Amino acid sequence: MRLTFDLTGDHIALCDLLKVCDIMDTGGAAKQFIADGNVEVDGELELRKTRKIRPGMVVTGDDFEIHVVAAPA
Repeated sequence: MRLTFDLTGDHIALCDLLKVCDIMDTGGAAKQFIADGNVEVDGELELRKTRKIRPGMVVTGDDFEIHVVAAPA
C-alpha cells in the first residue's frame, strides 16, 4: 500500500503517523510495531517510537510506504 500524508505542522511522531494512516489500530500497537524493528525511515531501520517525521521523508514497512509531504497552504 502506497500512501501520501499531507503534514500540516512541522513534524509528526512516527507512532502517530502509523496510527493516523491506519497502518496500526492504536498508538500502543504502533509503538510495539516500531520497537520490533518493522519500520524504516528513509531506508534505515528506525526503533525510536517518537522519531520526528518531516516533509520529504519516506516511512516504509513490509506492506506499506508512506510519503510525507507538506500540506498545501
